[in-house]
Amino acid sequence: MSKSIFYFHGFMSSAESSKAQVFKNFIEQNYQNINLVIPNICDKFTEAIPQLDEMISKDKNITKYFMGSSLGGFFASYYASLHKTKAVVINPAINPSEGLKSYLGFNENYANGNKFELTGDDIAAIKSIELDEINNPRETLLLCESGDEVLNYINAIEFYKGSFVNINFGGDHSYSCFSEKLGTISEFLEL
Repeated sequence: MSKSIFYFHGFMSSAESSKAQVFKNFIEQNYQNINLVIPNICDKFTEAIPQLDEMISKDKNITKYFMGSSLGGFFASYYASLHKTKAVVINPAINPSEGLKSYLGFNENYANGNKFELTGDDIAAIKSIELDEINNPRETLLLCESGDEVLNYINAIEFYKGSFVNINFGGDHSYSCFSEKLGTISEFLEL
């Protein structure tokens, strides 16, 4: 295998999320030469960032691409910037440390029931990898739906200026048109 794609789910979700599974099936059916990695990201950011750092550094493929939805899109942007490679971001969180403060304290992951406590250290960990701007806009594909009830898609368009932008009007935070965009993603990543 010559390429790895890391797909990152959103906050309090899991590798079993519907988009992750749709993408997994798409890759398995069409691209056997692609190493697709869909981790169950730790809920606590002080654990998640070292987890992802280690996983990515252990991957032996020269070409690494990053994808993610919501907070996973934030992670995809960060790692793509770090590794100077392509990213596909879906209704991405933009520098989310401020918004995530509302989750300080005890939480339960709605996807897997995991109970965890988000602390100030977790917020500081996320803040430490926030980007002032995208340093590789021509290597980034932004997929948004205007009906996202969690994140304002206008903020994403502004932050990802110079990137390839694909906006669907309507929809919601789950990015309901994901299956229709698999060809666009494949073409952008030159699979």
